[in-house]
Amino acid sequence: MPRTGNGWLRALLLGLLLPLVLPLAAQPGQGAVMVLPLEGTIGPATADLVARTLERAAERNAALLVLQIDTPGGLDLSMRDIVKRILASPVPVVGYVAPSGARAASAGTFILYACHVAAMAPGTSLGAATPVRIGGGPPILPRGGAPPDEEGPGKKGGREGKEEAPSPPPDALQRKVVNDAVAYIRGLAELRGRNAEWAERAVREGASLPAHEALALGVTDLVARDLSDLLQQLEGRTVTLAGEPRTLHVTGLEVERVEPDWRSRLLAVITNPNVAYLLLIIGIYGLIFEFSSPGAILPGVAGGICLLLALFAFQLLPVSYAGLALVLLGAGLMVAEAFVPSFGVLGIGGLIAFVIGSILLIDVDQPGYGIEPWLIGAVALFSGLFFILVIGMAVRAQRKPVVSGREELLGARGVALEDFGGRGRVRVHGETWHALTEHPLRRGQEVRVTGISGLTLRVEPLSGARTEESS
Repeated sequence: MPRTGNGWLRALLLGLLLPLVLPLAAQPGQGAVMVLPLEGTIGPATADLVARTLERAAERNAALLVLQIDTPGGLDLSMRDIVKRILASPVPVVGYVAPSGARAASAGTFILYACHVAAMAPGTSLGAATPVRIGGGPPILPRGGAPPDEEGPGKKGGREGKEEAPSPPPDALQRKVVNDAVAYIRGLAELRGRNAEWAERAVREGASLPAHEALALGVTDLVARDLSDLLQQLEGRTVTLAGEPRTLHVTGLEVERVEPDWRSRLLAVITNPNVAYLLLIIGIYGLIFEFSSPGAILPGVAGGICLLLALFAFQLLPVSYAGLALVLLGAGLMVAEAFVPSFGVLGIGGLIAFVIGSILLIDVDQPGYGIEPWLIGAVALFSGLFFILVIGMAVRAQRKPVVSGREELLGARGVALEDFGGRGRVRVHGETWHALTEHPLRRGQEVRVTGISGLTLRVEPLSGARTEESS
C-alpha cells in the first residue's frame, strides 16, 4: 500500500509539472525567422543544405524561412531537388534576391518562382533561364533566328541594314529540353499566381528583369530594401501552405542566420569538378603505386580514400560515363606501357584517351561546373612526363649488361683450382663450381664460362693465361 501511494504522488507531481516543462523544452527556435544564404552556383551541396535547413525549420516550428538568393544558376537536378523541397515544406519559404547587385539567374529564377513569396532588393535582377545545350554551344533561340529584344523595325537579326542567314532550327533534343523547362516554370508560376507568360520568355528567350519591373509585371510580390523592410511587408500577408491559407506574423521575431556546417562545406569542396577530378587522379595513381610496391601502405590508403571520395562526388555530379571510362582506360594503358613496353604505342594511346576522357568527364556546360582546361593540361603533362621517365628507365635498364643470375655467369672469368682434363673444379666470382672442359687445364689457369648445365659450368681456357706455382 505505501508503494501504491507513492506512485499516485509521483503521477500527480508529473501532471502538475508537465505543462510547465513542455513549453520550456519547445521554446528554443520556436517562432523564429531563419535566414539561409543561397550564394554561388547551385549544386549538390546547395541542395543538401536547403533540404537539411527545411527539416530543421520544421522541427523547430520556425515561423518563416528566408532564402537570400544570389546565384548565376547551376545544375538542373539540384535546382529541381530544391524546388521539390520548397513545395513540400510545412514552413513558409520566402525567396529574397539580395543584397543590391545580386541576381537570381537561370536556376535561381526557378527557385524564386517556387517560393511562397518572391521578393527582391533594389538593384537586383532575375531571369536568363534558358537551358544550356548539352555539350555547350549557343543558347536555343526562338523561331526567327534572333532574340526578340534584338529585333525591331528596320532590323534583321539585330543589325541595321544587314542580311543574316537564319539560324538553324533546334534539334529534337534541344526542343525537348526547352519545352520541359517551360512547362516546369509555367507550372510554378500558376501555382504561386505569378506571371507565367514572362516566365516562359525567361526560358525561351533568356529574358531578364530588374527588381521594380519584375514587381510591376507580377513576376515577384515585393521589393524590400533589407531584411527588416521585408519582414514588415510580410506581416499579415496570407500564403497558401499545403492547400491551407496561413497568415504570417513575423514582426518582432528572433532572426536566426543559418551558416553552412562542416558537412556542407566538405560537400561543396569535393563536388567541385576540379577537386573531384584531382581526387580521381590521386586515387588511381595511389592504387597503382600500392600494387606495384606492395607493403607501402600509405599510397594504397590515400589512394583508396581519394578514389571513394571522387566516386561519391561523381555520383552527385552530371558525369559522362564514357568520359570516366576513357580516363580509366588511359591510365590503364599508361601503366601497361610501363610493364609491357610497346615502343610507346600503349603509352601515347593511353595519354590521348586520358585527355579526351578528362574533357568529356563533366557532361554539362554550366558556370562553375566544368573542369578547367589548364588543370587537364597540367595533369596530362605530368602523366606524359611520368610515362616518358618510366619508359626511359626501362629502355636504359634493358641496355645495361646483366649483373646477376645465371645469365651473368655466361662469359664470366674464373680460375682452375686443380689440374684436370674433363671434370674438375673452378672458382668464379669467389664461388667454387664443378666444371667441364674439352681442353686440359692446369691449376691457376684462367678460364671463361661458356655454358651452364644445372650446377656445372662449361669452361674453356683463356689464351695466354698465366698459371700459379703449385705449393
